[in-house]
Amino acid sequence: MGDPAGIGPEIVAKSWAVRALRSLPQFALVGDPAAVRRVWSGPVEAIDDLDEAAAVFDRALPVLAVGDAGPVTPGAPEVGGAKAALQALERSIALVRSGAARALVTGPVSKAQLYGIGFNHPGQTEFVAERCGIAAEDAVMMLAGPSLRVVPITVHVPLAQVPSLLSVELIVAKGRATALGLTRDFGIAAPRLAFAGLNPHAGEGGAIGREEIDILAPAIAQLRDEGIDATGPFPADTLFHARARAGYDAVLCCYHDQALVPIKTLHFDEGVNITLGLPIVRTSPDHGTAFGIAGRDEAHPGAMIAAIALAGQAADRRARA
Repeated sequence: MGDPAGIGPEIVAKSWAVRALRSLPQFALVGDPAAVRRVWSGPVEAIDDLDEAAAVFDRALPVLAVGDAGPVTPGAPEVGGAKAALQALERSIALVRSGAARALVTGPVSKAQLYGIGFNHPGQTEFVAERCGIAAEDAVMMLAGPSLRVVPITVHVPLAQVPSLLSVELIVAKGRATALGLTRDFGIAAPRLAFAGLNPHAGEGGAIGREEIDILAPAIAQLRDEGIDATGPFPADTLFHARARAGYDAVLCCYHDQALVPIKTLHFDEGVNITLGLPIVRTSPDHGTAFGIAGRDEAHPGAMIAAIALAGQAADRRARA
């Protein structure tokens, strides 16, 4: 569900409304049914067990009731909503790990609200990884759209810390996980990885930074030695035009905005966050809670629709493997 005061309940409901048109797999919302009814007048049916979802799906949005958020006002996040969001996330992870569901799609949450109730992870990606027994550095956040896939090597950290966080070991680990994920979840037999440089002009041969020479190039060479088609580092300002995008299956970027600015520019309403390297399939829409428009029937469901569709496709590929 995500934060019940955000747009999560609305975009899930709107996704259900176009389930047939968009050929979406069957899904259920895990969270507070009242949160959906506050923002949507369509059919909602509370269920007690996920096994009931299939029988309900054609006539109503099935909602597995988890976490009583209380009288939440759309657009006004509160502690009760954060607690309900976390409870729903915990239950959802357990359902997928147990095999009761094939994939997990997470709605947008407010990190500030979660931190207020003791949540001590950088985001949902790291939380899901921990619950699956995976080290945070082995879980890769990929943002995927119709014409671009990007991976930020460092994520929610101050920009000033990025150079000190980059290492050959970290870049190699992210590259391996990305290549494996492209094969396992996207069906790409021989993935092509491109790497963006940290500095302008990829350091200009060391004139304006040596991270490309001392860290990125050795990591890329190691990946190539392991049989992974890795190239770069390239100047970031030349990596995202149409001709460049035709030359790789994913690009790994040194920091958050270097990756997310191009994906959101190209695919703001279709971008999906998929976590690679997990034993389960996990996706989410590539946007936040949008508290400013919550409850106004203005939220675009495109990214949630894409996240549900990709989760189903990845689950199908894993089942066939």
